Amino acid sequence: MTTKGTRRRRKGWQRYSSRTFYLFASPWLLGFALLTALPLGYALAISFTNFDGHSPRWRWVGLRNYTELFGDADVLASMVRTLAFTAIAVPIMVAGGLGLAVLLNQRLKAVGLFRAIFFLPSVVPMVAAAIMWKLIFNRDVGILNEILDVISIPPVTWLVDPNAFYALVILILWGLGGGMVIMLAALQGVPAELEEAAIIDGANRWQVFRNVTVPMISPVIFFQVVTGVIFTFQIVIQPLLLSQTREVGQVTHVPESTHLFMVQVYEEYFANNRYGYASAMLWVFFLVILVVTLIVLRSSRLWVHYEVDSEADR
Repeated sequence: MTTKGTRRRRKGWQRYSSRTFYLFASPWLLGFALLTALPLGYALAISFTNFDGHSPRWRWVGLRNYTELFGDADVLASMVRTLAFTAIAVPIMVAGGLGLAVLLNQRLKAVGLFRAIFFLPSVVPMVAAAIMWKLIFNRDVGILNEILDVISIPPVTWLVDPNAFYALVILILWGLGGGMVIMLAALQGVPAELEEAAIIDGANRWQVFRNVTVPMISPVIFFQVVTGVIFTFQIVIQPLLLSQTREVGQVTHVPESTHLFMVQVYEEYFANNRYGYASAMLWVFFLVILVVTLIVLRSSRLWVHYEVDSEADR
């Protein structure tokens, strides 16, 4: 009887635990189903149609949208620009965040204040930051050109080609504080004994940083690289808000150097009303991001070091 009673209570607790888990997880599961899974499935379905977002007279076109985009020179050019932008911006973002973290990991007076100042830009809303930098980059009244004028440098037209690309990179790098905080936490988790032992063995500070500190925080650097790649691939708001105010259809004109892939998708949706074609572009772009992320994950075996070996390495 005691054994049967114990089993009954154990099964009852398991059912209660499962119901409690699904009860607390249900808001997220419901949100994922309605706001992520359903839209993704809908976008995949209309990617095989000529749906324009308005007319009910749409029809199934099969793989025509996919074959067309692989022959579209504008799409391929925007993809190349996006890959180039990611290849330039991500290393600078990761290195810049690490450099700030190393600087602010020192024993300085009011170091907490400096950390707060560097972190503050990362919490400014994206739209507000883009509008602010658009005013800073303004050729006639922007403060950046005013500073250049003081040192006798002629004004620069920042928001047109080719300088628009550099303006976008500067805007993205302005938010290094978020990565700095993560890197700072990683640096503070490195055992001081390891660094002291390396110094006793005759290593200088650069050798300690390169051979001890960096390998110890390499998982965090890897995390920053992956999230940075995904973030830069999906940039769309910043190029639109930094661009000139001249309108083309319903979309602000974007300089060619900052006409990234997601900007092209935005134009296909809201200027050309090609919902099926734009949805096909998004699904192809999803596969591109997936492939690039998998390549980065694969490369981590060569430079990421963990304190505990994974099961695959044993």
